Amino acid sequence: MRTLERIRDRYTLEEELGRGGMALVYRARDEQLDRPVAVKLLAAHLGADEGLRERFVREARLAAQLQHPNVVAVYDAGEEDGRPFIVGELVSGPTVADRLAERGRLPAEEASRIVAGAARGLACAHEAGLVHRDVKPQNLLIARDGTVKVADFGIARAGESTGLTELGTILGTAAYIAPEQARGERVGPAADVYGLGAVLYELLTGRPPHVFRTLAELVERQQRAEIRPVGELAPDVPKALEELAMRCLALDPRYRPTATEVADELGGGRRAGTAATLVRPQEPSRAPRPRAGWLVGAAAALAALAVGLGVALTRDDGGSEPVGPVPRGETPAQDARNLADWLREHGRE
Repeated sequence: MRTLERIRDRYTLEEELGRGGMALVYRARDEQLDRPVAVKLLAAHLGADEGLRERFVREARLAAQLQHPNVVAVYDAGEEDGRPFIVGELVSGPTVADRLAERGRLPAEEASRIVAGAARGLACAHEAGLVHRDVKPQNLLIARDGTVKVADFGIARAGESTGLTELGTILGTAAYIAPEQARGERVGPAADVYGLGAVLYELLTGRPPHVFRTLAELVERQQRAEIRPVGELAPDVPKALEELAMRCLALDPRYRPTATEVADELGGGRRAGTAATLVRPQEPSRAPRPRAGWLVGAAAALAALAVGLGVALTRDDGGSEPVGPVPRGETPAQDARNLADWLREHGRE
């Protein structure tokens, strides 16, 4: 195999594996430890940005302190001739994006397993105070043994402050970013959970939750919560899995589950002994998420209100027309869907 170059007289670059808006990825060999590794080099046109270089390396070193089977291990980071690099675990397997391209959509069981693995890795990072900010199928790798690994923590954070405007890069990422992130607000772990929800939705249906042509259209659709129910696109998906995806995609981050809760609901709670090694920094207080009982009560109140509205509905000739009550669902999410269907059927233009 043709040698391209060597970094720090230790890492021999052997083959280019891919490139994106920020970095080039190479298969390489660590000559000191005699093992294959992956090397990510910051794109040459970004190397002149001193602030970006520092952030790239700093975030990579933080990510290197994470030790978890569902996170791509980072071994080393630094600069070579002014170009920052990251050396990490070489995962010999496809990305989730590759799997989607091959098969369109996946069975519910396989989709659950993939998202559970990613949720475990993100939960570890969140405990360590790290937020990925770019959870998408391209950043989820599937190892030969089936283990799902989250990649590119350092690159995701460094890219947040760049002036990249490459349309394909932005739109490819935007399909999975949380509404608060699309609005340019400060994001936390809940933004990663939204990305997980978007990935789960696409795995189950074969399409992302929002189809759009421009970023402005995406923001508008997100604010209107225009997401087709999973069941309309994939009727075979279990209701519990559909409802988990929709909770992850909640417009308000306070209503989303945590990454740990996602893993637990999918039957993939964290393995013992895999906690993060970083000390978690103090975080600002966050309003508590609504309890399930509150949601049930709210849905019941809305249903009762709808029944009252139904009694008041009139025909065009002024006469009254009795209507039936809103059907009760088995869950708050089903109650909300039943209410929307009832209003569409009995409401007037």
